[in-house]
Amino acid sequence: MKFFIDTANLEQIKEAQELGVLDGVTTNPSLMAKEGITGAENILKHYVDICNIVDGDVSAEVIATDFEGMVKEGEALSALHPQIVVKLPMIADGVKACKYFSDKGVRTNVTLVFSAGQALLAAKAGATYVSPFLGRLDDIATDGVHLISEIRQIYNNYGFETEILAASIRHTMHVIDCAKIGSDVMTGPLSSIMGLLKHPLTDSGLAQFLADYAKGN
Repeated sequence: MKFFIDTANLEQIKEAQELGVLDGVTTNPSLMAKEGITGAENILKHYVDICNIVDGDVSAEVIATDFEGMVKEGEALSALHPQIVVKLPMIADGVKACKYFSDKGVRTNVTLVFSAGQALLAAKAGATYVSPFLGRLDDIATDGVHLISEIRQIYNNYGFETEILAASIRHTMHVIDCAKIGSDVMTGPLSSIMGLLKHPLTDSGLAQFLADYAKGN
């Protein structure tokens, strides 16, 4: 399972990278705004700054909602750095743009996916990644993890190479649940990754080891 961090905060990206388990980064306009990154030039520079920190894929999202606009933005984004993956919305023109980029060898991430049917369309269009938002489904009393399992079954049935990128991860158990059912990637906040480290028996066991060592030395 690949671990992506879902943020535009450079310090958090560096911390996850230094842990040695980070495979990539996902961002979106909301995350950029949260870090005070505004203006086209500043946003593009920030994407490059992220690419210079991590070794893996960095999803950069288009703002346009029409085919021509997405193609124009996507081409500019993909030219920024070899690690950039063009992030496209799950709308009709987004699917068209996905197919356009796929035919040209440009990697894509189809985002805002909330159904198995949408994920099927993204895979048919040649998406590199598909991003089902399980946390947002949980917010409306729908089982987001179940959607991941449906997509996994469909992709396995037909040998689609599109990777399932479980997005809108809210906590560590989301990570575990998605790993159990075979999600290729998870993307979430730093806390969801660091939470995997925690167990009270690890803490108490280490404290006991150190205490015993101190007694004898």
